[in-house]
Amino acid sequence: MTTDHQLRTDVLAALDWEPSISADHISVTAKDGVVTLSGHVETYWQKQAAETAAGRVRGFRALAEEIEVRLPLHVKRGDDEIAAAALDRMSWDASIPDDAVKARVEKGLAILTGKVAGTWQKNGAALGLRSLMGATGVSNQITVAPTIDSPTIGDDIRHALHRSWCWDDNIEVSAGGGRVHLTGEVGSWRERELASATAWAAKGATAVQTDFTIAA
Repeated sequence: MTTDHQLRTDVLAALDWEPSISADHISVTAKDGVVTLSGHVETYWQKQAAETAAGRVRGFRALAEEIEVRLPLHVKRGDDEIAAAALDRMSWDASIPDDAVKARVEKGLAILTGKVAGTWQKNGAALGLRSLMGATGVSNQITVAPTIDSPTIGDDIRHALHRSWCWDDNIEVSAGGGRVHLTGEVGSWRERELASATAWAAKGATAVQTDFTIAA
């Protein structure tokens, strides 16, 4: 079993190893497997990369992410400039239908709204904006309204999980009206994220709730 001291040490090493992160101003604490990241970074992309790096560490059970984005003066951009750049970037993404997603920016925070047919479109829109110069965050408020109503969505997800390396008999799937609920126990935070992504990929999924415990 990984101790909190070892977990903290491993997360610090993971942050130092990640080439896209300048971790000089990131602090790490660990208690009962819950990792807290605090401090500040210069870009929103680094904030996301720090969260991803911490999630790869063995013994990690949950994350409290309190990192602040502090933009250097030379990269500050007006909200109107960031909004224009966001729209331009999404216009180059072939997976996002024209005019399906709207963007507005408030104090550097890009807020996405609209309606798309699948979660890959929702996530793709936000992913493309994480590295925008001047952006301090992305609030993804896009709704998913699938064009397919699949009455077998629960069984479809179970079959998909069986094909995945994260599957074990402790995962339960319930679904109705496009809403999916996953419960049970997984071996790591990474397995939790993989199970959630697998469920989101199902045709007809409109919402996925995960209530897993992570094995110590």
